[in-house]
Amino acid sequence: MYYIAKTSKSFDKAVEDLDAAVRAHQFGVMHVHDIANTLRSKGVEFAEQCKVFEVCNPHQAARVMAADMSMNMALPCRISVYTEKGKTLIGMIRPQAMLGMLSKDPQLGAVAAEVETATIQMIDEAA
Repeated sequence: MYYIAKTSKSFDKAVEDLDAAVRAHQFGVMHVHDIANTLRSKGVEFAEQCKVFEVCNPHQAARVMAADMSMNMALPCRISVYTEKGKTLIGMIRPQAMLGMLSKDPQLGAVAAEVETATIQMIDEAA
């Protein structure tokens, strides 16, 4: 269900490298949520770091929504860079598993497989 890569890089370097890898694979970074700092800004004590990238390939997104418009709720893909007990990790929920739970449309399965291959490559390059 998850794909998670450990890295020896610092959190900031992993964030920088993921951003570059996403763009190199012709995906766009739509937004980066700094979850850890948002929690801290709300007065919550939180020791770890966590940035969630919303990434999208517009051609793939259009294919998914053309097949089933309700799948817009599963878009864009999210890739997280986070720390846990002193380690930096980069991970995501696998697109094939997620879309497979939401739709049995074989066309969506093919798109999810393509997206999953690309996003795993991005994570591996950033790690």
